[in-house]
Amino acid sequence: MNSNDLKEKILQLKKEKNAVIVAHNYQVDDVQEVADVIGDSLALSQYCAENDKDIIVFCGVHFMAESAKILSPDKTVLLPEIDAGCPMADMVTADALRKEKEKHPGAVVVCYINSSAEVKAESDICCTSSNAVKVVKSIKEKDILFVPDQNLGSYVAKMVPEKNIILWNGYCITHHKVSMSEVKEVREIHPDALLLVHPECQKEIAEAADFVGSTKQIIDYAKQSESSKFIIGTEMGVLYQLKKDNPDKTFYLLSKGLICPNMKKTSLKSVYDALNEMKYEINLDEGIRLKAKESLDRMLQIS
Repeated sequence: MNSNDLKEKILQLKKEKNAVIVAHNYQVDDVQEVADVIGDSLALSQYCAENDKDIIVFCGVHFMAESAKILSPDKTVLLPEIDAGCPMADMVTADALRKEKEKHPGAVVVCYINSSAEVKAESDICCTSSNAVKVVKSIKEKDILFVPDQNLGSYVAKMVPEKNIILWNGYCITHHKVSMSEVKEVREIHPDALLLVHPECQKEIAEAADFVGSTKQIIDYAKQSESSKFIIGTEMGVLYQLKKDNPDKTFYLLSKGLICPNMKKTSLKSVYDALNEMKYEINLDEGIRLKAKESLDRMLQIS
């Protein structure tokens, strides 16, 4: 089947099975086109929890589908590509976190949503890249154990200097490899463009940017800005929405390396197969799910 045939089949199956298709901003264009909604992982999970569909097809990576299951336990959650994982999420395990918590008994564990359900269950509160600063500011304790992203943690530490942020040695392999030499080079080529970067980039990259924010915050900033040219320092999939929202504006990718291989695994064919064959279903241990939900609920109460 060609892409148009696949899209028709997907829409037909979606209607027949009372399903919703959600896609992360980093998904390939074809997948974003068939999605009911596009966004960041938490917003998508909340959207899924609030609608009346029986089946959720989550076009993203494993921890995102888990988050949807945490918030929608009675719905069937399908991840089209079961091996679409997140290297950063894999950099922290529940066992390793428990050992680190023993070293810092008074610290509050703040867990970036880019983590497994088991790690969320071991944490006190979750955060996203858009609300991490707000979450940390809301905590009365001084010591914060921030897992797993050291770059987002460093950004939070800068914004909330009154806290003692203990960083985990984890990072996004896609954002982390962006270099200052690339920043200097693209700035020289496009001196009149604003540089917008994700806080998963290294500290010096964030400090060199005109704006630092989550994927959604970058999309919103570009839409509201009077500037017409932007250098984008996050995964290339976001260009689909940026160009769609701003046809008269120009976007340049900060680095050719800003491609997440796991996010690119999902294709129209895998979305079709997911709906047609009901694969791959995400299930969680109920005890872990409930504990993980507590950390998510605490975050949602704040934000």
